[in-house]
Amino acid sequence: MTTDSKSRSPLHFKKRLAVFCSGGGSNFRAIYSGITKKNLPAEIVLCLSNRSQCGAMDFARSAGIEALHLPEKQFATSDAFAEAMTEALQSRKIDFVLLAGYLKKIPAAVVRQFPKRILNIHPALLPKFGGDGMYGHFVHEAVIAAGEHESGATVHFVGAEYDKGEIVLQSRVAVEPADTAETLAAKVLATEHLLYTDALQKILALHA
Repeated sequence: MTTDSKSRSPLHFKKRLAVFCSGGGSNFRAIYSGITKKNLPAEIVLCLSNRSQCGAMDFARSAGIEALHLPEKQFATSDAFAEAMTEALQSRKIDFVLLAGYLKKIPAAVVRQFPKRILNIHPALLPKFGGDGMYGHFVHEAVIAAGEHESGATVHFVGAEYDKGEIVLQSRVAVEPADTAETLAAKVLATEHLLYTDALQKILALHA
């Protein structure tokens, strides 16, 4: 008895990824590149955004990745929005969702449908400097104001509360006396680009 060669192809076992973005998509690009460089068993098949025009969506279209504009304001209720998001993911057989600069809270109903399947990257060493309102330059300003000697990035699972999910991986950078929020942001972003792919690799190994 023989086995069809297609059933043994590595492509058959690739995890299907959705990346959620709201901005330029630098982490999205880094993940896309990292998957190729590390030959990870995954494929980004969807870029979902609350903005129809942004760098991330432009990159998705140029890379042949489906770009889906899904703004909450087009739905009558938050429940309807959650249902539409869930349907978008389930109909495309998404295995993991990666938040990469997505500036909206994921509905609780979606989180429940994808337990430990939604990842986020935060520009600080959680549990420090997390929570509602802690994003972008606000994080780096808070780190400097607190006199911290180090900062970094954290990849974590998304839970019911902002930045409270289980930590998957962290990376650290030094905060120098001359650093501003802008220079610290640049250092943290550089380590984010490496960290997200490493975290994805770790998760994929657990689900091989």
